[in-house]
Amino acid sequence: MPLPFLHQRRPAQPRSRGLGQVLHWLRNGGRPAAFDITDEEVNGTTRQLVELTVQVAREMRMRESEIKHARLGVFLHDIGMSGIPDDVLFKAGSLNKRERRIVSEHPNYAHELLSSVPALASALDIPYCHHEKWDGTGYPQGLKHAEIPLAARIFAVVDVWVALRSDRPYRPAWTEEDAHVYILQRSGRDFDPAVVEAFLRVQPVPDV
Repeated sequence: MPLPFLHQRRPAQPRSRGLGQVLHWLRNGGRPAAFDITDEEVNGTTRQLVELTVQVAREMRMRESEIKHARLGVFLHDIGMSGIPDDVLFKAGSLNKRERRIVSEHPNYAHELLSSVPALASALDIPYCHHEKWDGTGYPQGLKHAEIPLAARIFAVVDVWVALRSDRPYRPAWTEEDAHVYILQRSGRDFDPAVVEAFLRVQPVPDV
């Protein structure tokens, strides 16, 4: 089943106020002045990503302290895109092979940025590893199985689900049934089978 969204850029969207707070924090040295990102400060897609990631993490019995780091990691998951040239990042239509290679560097940019801020290093798993695949064919490190942090394995499923279920300029949103079929098909290849099982308990296949 082809996935056109894999080689298409998502339409540029304004930064959420919550991400703006984090970026401001980074620019000012990342000092741990208290900040919190509330539900009112995020857009609908970000809210979906956060809520589903937290639900699946709890279903998998992650500790609340780890869930807190994962939640922040969701907000920062594409912060590495700040290192991608605008002509690639905002290109309309499909990316060519060279451009996809450039975009695939964004987890490394995230690592460089976040690992230098002690207060955010614990949130690095998702920004750095959410493009890794269960079978080792992902990037940037080619990790596989349990080498991939659990938070990143969870977010990988959630991110694809939300993308499939969202309208894009080049295609309508997939139905729940079709999206479930795809997630199941990629279990054991792109996705950790245990995470897929937990995700399906949180987001069950609809009755037909």
